[in-house]
Amino acid sequence: MILGGSAARGFNVRGAQGVEPASDGRPRVALVGNPNTGKTSVFNRLCGVRAKTANFPGTTTDIRVGAARLGADRLAVEVFDLPGLYSVGLDLPEARMVRGILLGDGLYRPPDALVVVVDATNLVRNLCLVGEVLRYGLPTVVALNMIDLAQRRGLTIDARRLAQRLGCPVVPIMARKGTGCDELAAQVSAALTGARPTALATPPAGGLEAWAEGVVGDSVGGEAALGSASDTVVERLDQAFTHPVLGLLIFGLVMGGLFWVIFAIARVPMDLIESSFQVIGAFVEQHMAPGPVRDLVSGGIVSGIAGTLVFLPQICLLFFLISLLEDTGYLARAAFVMDRLLCRFGLPGYAFVPLLASHACALPGILSAKLIPDRQDRLTTILVAPFMSCSARLPVYVLLTSLLFLDRPLLAGLAFAGCYVLGAVVALGSAFIARRTILKGRSRPMVLELPTYKLPSLRSAVLVAIEQGLSFLKTAGTVILAISIVMWWMSAYPKAAPPAQAQSLRVEAAALRQSAAAPDAAARAAALDLQARGLEASHQQAQSFAGRLGRVVQPVFAPLGYDWQLTVSVLTSFLAREVFVSTLTVLLAGAEPGDAANRGVIDRIRSAVRPDGTPLLGTATAASILVFFVLAMQCLPTLAMTRKETGSWKWSALQFAWMSSIAYLGAYLTKIGLHLAGVAG
Repeated sequence: MILGGSAARGFNVRGAQGVEPASDGRPRVALVGNPNTGKTSVFNRLCGVRAKTANFPGTTTDIRVGAARLGADRLAVEVFDLPGLYSVGLDLPEARMVRGILLGDGLYRPPDALVVVVDATNLVRNLCLVGEVLRYGLPTVVALNMIDLAQRRGLTIDARRLAQRLGCPVVPIMARKGTGCDELAAQVSAALTGARPTALATPPAGGLEAWAEGVVGDSVGGEAALGSASDTVVERLDQAFTHPVLGLLIFGLVMGGLFWVIFAIARVPMDLIESSFQVIGAFVEQHMAPGPVRDLVSGGIVSGIAGTLVFLPQICLLFFLISLLEDTGYLARAAFVMDRLLCRFGLPGYAFVPLLASHACALPGILSAKLIPDRQDRLTTILVAPFMSCSARLPVYVLLTSLLFLDRPLLAGLAFAGCYVLGAVVALGSAFIARRTILKGRSRPMVLELPTYKLPSLRSAVLVAIEQGLSFLKTAGTVILAISIVMWWMSAYPKAAPPAQAQSLRVEAAALRQSAAAPDAAARAAALDLQARGLEASHQQAQSFAGRLGRVVQPVFAPLGYDWQLTVSVLTSFLAREVFVSTLTVLLAGAEPGDAANRGVIDRIRSAVRPDGTPLLGTATAASILVFFVLAMQCLPTLAMTRKETGSWKWSALQFAWMSSIAYLGAYLTKIGLHLAGVAG
């Protein structure tokens, strides 16, 4: 295929001013079109890049730039994928951006040619935008996309007659299959080189719709010539999917199934990744000489990479499934239904995808906020997305609800579900406050044309999953690795001498090994060594920089009932929420006599006591920590992702400060309230 040989250097810009001029003077081609016309699919065909294609408007709010070679002469060009819009004259961010580019505002010169992508099944509306674009007088080619759907609906389109009426080439194509794209590339190349001069039509100053109807009436035949074909089945589906009650029920079932698939299927590759890195860690331990380098590689680098890659299956699968839903056309209907609810709290209907995605992991949730066209709406969604209970919180929820409701599974289950509800309620409340203070304004109304139903493209969904997976690895992955190394160093240094109790246990174990007459001496010696290692690890944690920091910060958490061990566990959990359980287990290892070290994690933590003999995690303290973990921002990679998507650390700082304050206040009120109710701990 002639048109797609070059790999694109894709990058996003936030406005026309940010587009860098081509240093080699290559001509520039801009793609313009209504939402849902397949414009980004045309871009993919021209440039051969993995650009995301979504099936509802506003997805491509950033400009995508790619390199391509067009026509038989392999003309090198730059291709711009402009935001989808319904009219150039609207007072909306995407319309202002496109106007600026077409007029050459600022330092940016106008494109050398335009490709207007239109939906062949709905020509009247699409030609209104074509008429606006023709007024700019730039060399133009019309790509008549989805011609196969138009034919199946009984439309007969005379492309030659349509080209005569518009005064520019019209090329029927099927962008998803690549049909007609060679001819499109040839026509664009001819328009750029002036090989085929055109005389663009001049639509009337007003009445664009009447003009479009005249053009369609002169060049299109069939029952649905002046609009999109009606379909009884489609209408019934739309009535069900957009119904205020039934639509919400269907949405819940679809999303429930989607997340069940994510957790059920992703568990297998996630376990495989964890097992693989356990083998790698064991290999490092066995084949590297003991010392700081081995500890760094095994405890810092290998663990950091494993902590990054373990989330990759969920992220790729999530975006794969969302892409399939977008392609079918259902996601636009779901957004329409959710818009009614979310708008009451200052969030657009578009926000439901990022908020739902955040239940798996906040990172893909924030990434998918790119779906939201309005900047204020997008910022609000990014700021509140981490309130959604992600999978990383699950180990903490399981531990604490088990402690709170021992042998009462029904109450434990209700408390577990309550964590999700609490996070969602606080997220909506925070959005409500944000839109009336720092991000003032009402949520942008959803301008949404329901797209046609189509079979999803597996190829596109796979490319989307790969693109988002690579994006995750390039951004969050590097941050997680760096943080892991730093936290390993803080936990490992300075090195502390073994405590006297651990040394005594080592001596006793050595004596048992030398005593052949003692029954089960080897087993008892191994148990003593294990207990000694636990004491040494706990002592090392306490004397390390992380432990010292815990003792310094402990007074801050004292009103919540946390001692220094709980404080260290909370602090280290800011690296990743699930670290709380493992940190607390290490700190408590070997602290109790007998076979405590051999018991389960929950039993060990339940029986842990403080120096004064009171339970380490009483009922009030456990409930306080549970509320804290539901609401707190305890994921540094999420803060890094917020900075990347917003372009400023100030939003990350605000997100951290707000969530931490809400979490602290909620945990404190929980602790005080339970104490006033006579609950101990």
